[in-house]
Amino acid sequence: MAPVASLVTKLKVQLKLSISRLRMVQQKDTAKAKQQRREMAQLLEANKLQSARIRVENIIHSDITTELYEILELYCELILARSQLLDPPSSPHGSGATQIPLDPALEEAVRSIIFAAPRTDIKELHAVRALLVDKFGKEVAIASMEGEGVAERVLKKLNIATPKPELVDAYLSEIARFYGVPFGEATPEPDDDDDEPSGGVAEEADPDLEPALEAQPGKATDAKKKDEEEELVKATPPKKFGPQSPLRVMPPSPSTDNIAPKLKLPGAAAAKLNKADTKKPAKDDGPSGKIPDVDELAKRFAQLKR
Repeated sequence: MAPVASLVTKLKVQLKLSISRLRMVQQKDTAKAKQQRREMAQLLEANKLQSARIRVENIIHSDITTELYEILELYCELILARSQLLDPPSSPHGSGATQIPLDPALEEAVRSIIFAAPRTDIKELHAVRALLVDKFGKEVAIASMEGEGVAERVLKKLNIATPKPELVDAYLSEIARFYGVPFGEATPEPDDDDDEPSGGVAEEADPDLEPALEAQPGKATDAKKKDEEEELVKATPPKKFGPQSPLRVMPPSPSTDNIAPKLKLPGAAAAKLNKADTKKPAKDDGPSGKIPDVDELAKRFAQLKR
C-alpha cells in the first residue's frame, strides 16, 4: 500500500478532477435536456400525446441524474475542504497503515460517494471511491454499499422506478406552458348567455330603479356636488389664481434698484471718464450759475412788483 501522505495527495487530485468532470457533465446534460424539451413541445403541438408521454420519461431521468451529480459534486467539495481530517496528527506517517477511523464530519459524504460512484459513468469518481475504500477499510465500504449512513436524497435519486403519471403530466404541462402550446383535452366553450362578464350588468340601468331615480333627481346631484366641495376643501389652493405668463421674470435684486449706478472703473478708463466730466459745463441753476440765496430771491420779487 502507498504511504498515508501519498494516498491523501492522490485523493485530493482525484477529488478536483471529479468536481470538474461532474460540472462538465451537468452542463452537457442541461443543454441536451433543453433540446429534448423543444422536441416534446413539437409533439404536443402535433397532438401526439402518447409519444410525448413515453419520451418525457427520458427528460425526467436526465433531470434526476443531473441533481444526483450536483449532490456528489458538493460531497467532493466537502471532503476536499476537510481534507485535514484525512491525515490526523496521530496517524503514523511513513508507515504502511493507511486505514483510520471515519470522522463523523466526513461520514455522510464518504459513504454516499462509495455507494453512488459505481452507479455513475464518472471515471474520476470511481478513482475517488477506490481511494476512500483504501483509506477507511472494506468494512466501511461494505456497510456503505448496503445503504448504511448514505444520504436519503442520494438513495432516492438512485431508486430506479417508472415515473408516476402525475409527474409525467406535470412535466408535459410545464413544457406546454413554457413553449405556449396546448396540452390535454380542450375545455368546452361557454354559451353566449354565460359569456357576459360580471361587470356587464352594471352597464344597463335597472328598470326597477329608474322611477326612483326620476322621482328624486336632485339628491344625486346634490350629493355629488357635496363630495366635490369636500375634495376642494381638502385640496391645497394655489398661491396665484388666473392665467400666468409662461415667461417668469425675476424681480431685480436690491443691488440693481439704482437705475443709474456709479461705476468704478479701474486704471486709465476711470481717469479718462473723470477728465470728460471736468470738461462738461455746470448746469445754470440761476443768473450766477449757482443756487440763489434768500436775499437774492427777495430782490427778484421786488423787481417783479415794479
